[in-house]
Amino acid sequence: MQIYADNAATTKMSEAAVEAMTDCMRNQWGNPSSLYTIGQKAKEKLEEAREEIAAIINASPREIIFTSGGSESDNQALLTAAINGRKQGKTHIVSSAFEHHAILHTLKKLEKNGFEVTLLPVHENGIVRLDELDAAIRDDTCLVTIMTANNEIGTIQPIAEIGKLCKNRGVIFHTDAVQAVGHLPIDVKAQNIDMLSASAHKFHGPKGVGFLYARKGIILQNLIEGGAQERGKRAGTENLPGILAMAAALKEATANMERDNAHKTAIRDRIIEGLSQIPHSALNGDAVQRLSGNVNFSFEGIEGEGILLLLDQKGISASSGSACTSGALDPSHVLLSIGRVHDVAHGSLRLSIGEDITEEEAEYIIASVKEVVEHLRSFSPVWRDLTEGKKEFILK
Repeated sequence: MQIYADNAATTKMSEAAVEAMTDCMRNQWGNPSSLYTIGQKAKEKLEEAREEIAAIINASPREIIFTSGGSESDNQALLTAAINGRKQGKTHIVSSAFEHHAILHTLKKLEKNGFEVTLLPVHENGIVRLDELDAAIRDDTCLVTIMTANNEIGTIQPIAEIGKLCKNRGVIFHTDAVQAVGHLPIDVKAQNIDMLSASAHKFHGPKGVGFLYARKGIILQNLIEGGAQERGKRAGTENLPGILAMAAALKEATANMERDNAHKTAIRDRIIEGLSQIPHSALNGDAVQRLSGNVNFSFEGIEGEGILLLLDQKGISASSGSACTSGALDPSHVLLSIGRVHDVAHGSLRLSIGEDITEEEAEYIIASVKEVVEHLRSFSPVWRDLTEGKKEFILK
């Protein structure tokens, strides 16, 4: 049995996305910036895609900038808020401790350039508290950036409430919604979102394409110079096949969202129930306020790398952390941020299931994880010390 359970890292392209991409490459291959008919037909398709994506998140088409993906969108959003803020004498940014590295590394860079950053705790359940955010905002705060849903533990933040708070305090609010777009309802106006990042390959679109929503009135700062594309805010000939595929994938994902989430939630909860039976294990993140496809567990006394390798032999593709850091030996900063100690954080497993998963596959995952954990513990010196009382269990 082969089960792909790493959809938070990337998703398989949908047939609708593949069809849109290949049709574009065959029939709409012109440069959208060209004035002749072939180019103008490509331009029409480009703007149709922009309109479709904008409508899905309740934005204006002019508020959508096409990018190479979530990391670029995050960088442009943070750079924009920082530069614009500095012009007004505002050099303070508020974020959270478990953001994606595209956010955290950019914040580090901004700190070296004179900005002050406050990282809010996310507590054991992995959710930002509004009173702590309110207390962190200052007169010189130029940006609040909080991810909609975490890429490792799947917890969903109270985005509408955060957006309302930021609006009332007169602060720009950006959200990294890479894990949320196509999986959760997004309404940038109702949720008071000023800027939002998205990436196509997280909702069955192609890799290498995404978009940045920036509310009208926000003057975007360029990351890439050299051309007038995207209203002069992102130089370079647009990746039209990728953009059309992204629009097709998002349209399909949004249309099926309610049905798919109901199915995934039921399977997710069954897997959580099954893995909770493993002694000295713990679910990471809130049990309810989490993405429908996310299961993240820590197992005491073993290493996450071993779990992944043995599950792979059983045909299960999973992760022990985010795709960007899965090769690192350091424990996940996300798990550390919710209070998991290093020894426990090392033994983590992330399962991010898709809408095509079956009940039979869920039971196979549960049985396989139980077998793998038991096997790894059978020759683990750490587990031996724990069971012999030389060390105390952390996960009771």
